[in-house]
Amino acid sequence: MFPGRMTLSPPGPPSGPPEELQELQELAFIERPIRRSLKTAEEIDQLTVDEDLNDVERAVYLLSVGQEVQRASVISNLPSLVRQNPAETFRRVVPKVREVLNGAGAEIQLAAATSFLTILQDDIILIHTHTYSILKTVLLHLNHRDTVVSSAWLETLLSAINALPKETIKQEVLNPLLYQSQLSHSLQARLAACRILGKASCKFDSLIVKKELLPLARSLSRDTESEVRVCMCRQLESMARAIGVEDTRTELLPELLELAGDEESSVRLAAFDSIISLMEMMDGDDRLHLLVPLVMSACDASSQVDEGVMVSLSFQFGKLCSGLAGSLSEEQKTFLLQKFQVLCITGLPTEENQMDVGESTLIRCNCCYNLPAMVAFVDPAHFLCDIHPSFSGLCSDPEVSVRRSVAASFHQVVKLLESNVHVVHKELLLLLQDSALEVLDALMNHLDETLELVLSRGDNLILDNKLPELLSALLSAEQKVGSSLRWRLHEKLLHRYSCLSRLLPGELLHQTFSARIFIILTTNKVLPVQKEAARTFCTFLRYNRKQEQRQEMMERLIQDLAQGRSYWNRLRFLDVCEIATEIFSRKYFNKHFLIPALELVHDPVANVRYKLCQLLPRLRSSLRLPADKLLLQKLDFCVQKFLCREKDKDVVAMIRKFHKRHDWDLLDQKKEKEEMLLLEMLERQQSDGKLNSDKHMERKRRDSKTSLSSAKSMSVSSSTGSSSSGKETRKAKLSRSRSLSSQPTSSKPVNSDRPLKVKDLSGSSGLGKSTRDDSVTTAHFTLTTQSTSSMPVLIRSKTTSLLDQASLLEQREHRKSTLDHRTGNRDQRNHMMEHRTSSLEEREHRTSTLDHRDHRTSTLGQRSKTMERGSGMKDSQSRKLSMNRKSNSLQSE
Repeated sequence: MFPGRMTLSPPGPPSGPPEELQELQELAFIERPIRRSLKTAEEIDQLTVDEDLNDVERAVYLLSVGQEVQRASVISNLPSLVRQNPAETFRRVVPKVREVLNGAGAEIQLAAATSFLTILQDDIILIHTHTYSILKTVLLHLNHRDTVVSSAWLETLLSAINALPKETIKQEVLNPLLYQSQLSHSLQARLAACRILGKASCKFDSLIVKKELLPLARSLSRDTESEVRVCMCRQLESMARAIGVEDTRTELLPELLELAGDEESSVRLAAFDSIISLMEMMDGDDRLHLLVPLVMSACDASSQVDEGVMVSLSFQFGKLCSGLAGSLSEEQKTFLLQKFQVLCITGLPTEENQMDVGESTLIRCNCCYNLPAMVAFVDPAHFLCDIHPSFSGLCSDPEVSVRRSVAASFHQVVKLLESNVHVVHKELLLLLQDSALEVLDALMNHLDETLELVLSRGDNLILDNKLPELLSALLSAEQKVGSSLRWRLHEKLLHRYSCLSRLLPGELLHQTFSARIFIILTTNKVLPVQKEAARTFCTFLRYNRKQEQRQEMMERLIQDLAQGRSYWNRLRFLDVCEIATEIFSRKYFNKHFLIPALELVHDPVANVRYKLCQLLPRLRSSLRLPADKLLLQKLDFCVQKFLCREKDKDVVAMIRKFHKRHDWDLLDQKKEKEEMLLLEMLERQQSDGKLNSDKHMERKRRDSKTSLSSAKSMSVSSSTGSSSSGKETRKAKLSRSRSLSSQPTSSKPVNSDRPLKVKDLSGSSGLGKSTRDDSVTTAHFTLTTQSTSSMPVLIRSKTTSLLDQASLLEQREHRKSTLDHRTGNRDQRNHMMEHRTSSLEEREHRTSTLDHRDHRTSTLGQRSKTMERGSGMKDSQSRKLSMNRKSNSLQSE
């Protein structure tokens, strides 16, 4: 600011005019060096704390040597320390807090009271030892000289009473009250004693309260100070609930009635409120003989001077009339009704007595609050003659707060009137046309309920005559709110107007409201109002039954919004699409909204494309395959175009996010399919295990049933075994005979009867199979083992014939084994077919009963028997054929 430093004259007596001297002094002040730091180095060192200390150690250090602001910060942070480490905090930090509180200022006192109150209310402490530690601190500072600090500690003490055991309360809290309640103590101590008595009475049984606490309450209710009497009078309600109904009638009601006649109006008001609060604990006689006279005396004209009682009476009037309805005579009911009518005009210029404006306005507001109770009290049938004049006067009251109160309770009055709702039609129009937006705000909170009751319960003829007035009033209310800056009220109003789609004919709604809502949608600049207008317009469109009007509304949406010249309107169309997905069905949305929305992919404004990218997941979720296959292709084409041609970085980031989400969806679908396959495989394995166990049981049953057939097959198997052993023996003979044929011709002569033995043996082939095989084996053995050199030709010929016979037998046995093998293959195939058939039948009939399983098992057993019999017959036939062939060959030889 100053280009150079100004040089002042050397110190000496200043000279010159006083004005110049003053300017020089100001300049000298400016030239002083500016302090660049708010704290000196020493102060910074004092405020610096070692970072290695934990929270508890840091708190102890700051409470010991820290400044006052640091101590207040530690005390305010005490609840957090208790949550983290309660044991160490109460062992090390809380004693330091007690030391700091001794002689501390009001700021630290309030911080400590607030911290202890938070600890007690949040149930951070789990043991009574810590609560007792807090109690000692609270009692020590309860009688602080500052009333604000004392009140803060009192609130902490009242909260601690809930967490303390009875004995601790009795010894540490109630015993000192005996001295604090005496007149020698301060007013503040006696007021605290009243509140502690009311709080502690809920912790003890009725006997202790009656013997120990009630006498102390009586003495405080007769205190010389009116503040103490008022405070004790307000605590008698909690004590009455602690001692019960009978003791309340005998002990407390006389005290309250005496206080109701106190010379101080505040005491009378407190007693009056307490008696009305205890009305539910009184029986019919008490209400008739005690409460009714009290109410009548309070309603007397002479008591209007007491404004406090009048305000309380106006607030409790509906509760009194409802509770005393069974105990009042007709004259008393008429008197109370007249008193209510007087209260409704209290403070108005027509009234003779002039009260304070604030008090009289509050009384009329309380009358508005009690209107539903008074309608129920006089019977809705008598509303027109008894309550309607007062109700109409309150709706046109000069005070805005009164009209706002009657507008807030208007829907409850309409509910009670039922079919007589038409009698308040004028008042409804009056409130809708009110100039104060506060009245409209209160009326809009339940306007949908009010309109539904008015338009559905009223007489049709009367409704037809009054409906145009009502619609005009609704439109004027919207225009009034729309022209103001109360956009939240405008949003609320449009939301409430959506109920008209269910209450009014579609044609009437289209003519009156649809055009106005569409104008709001296209012209209003507040985004929440626009979205609410879009929701209301879509609701009107959905409930419109005429196809021409629906088509007209859709065309306006497409032409003015989706194809509008302003990008703002195109953005609003996307908002309409987002709302339409919630209101319309998926089929209707895909038919009318989806394609115009996807066409905005060509929009030149990046904000519109960005909004479309945000909307793509919702559009994608509205498609279902295979019905929406073409629409899905169009959406994928839109996405691909964004990915290929988009240049705006925000739009590219959003479309990539959608594309990644789409890939995640595909991956999720793949995982879901894999999980389904795994579950199916697991179920199949479990079912196969069950089938195997069932099959094992069926095998056992089949084996038990086919025991006879298995015994018969034993003989067949033994014969088969013998045939196999005979085959091996023949192979051995053949090898030996070949070895004999390879010997030299000079051999020893043999006996002449050797060939006869062979012939005899061969001629005896007509016997059974086993005998023939044995004989052939024996003959072959003797021929091969006894060779001679004297008859080589004979041996050669005999050996040749035997070799031929062996080869024939081998061929026959080979054919037989082939037949046996084929038969075995057939049996195996039949068995596999049976297994497959049984497995298929068991899979198809898993849920069949045990009888069906037994039947199927028996059927399979019969089939197996049939197959076994067939295979046995084939085996026997093949054996007979081979035996016949062998016998024929031997005979021919």
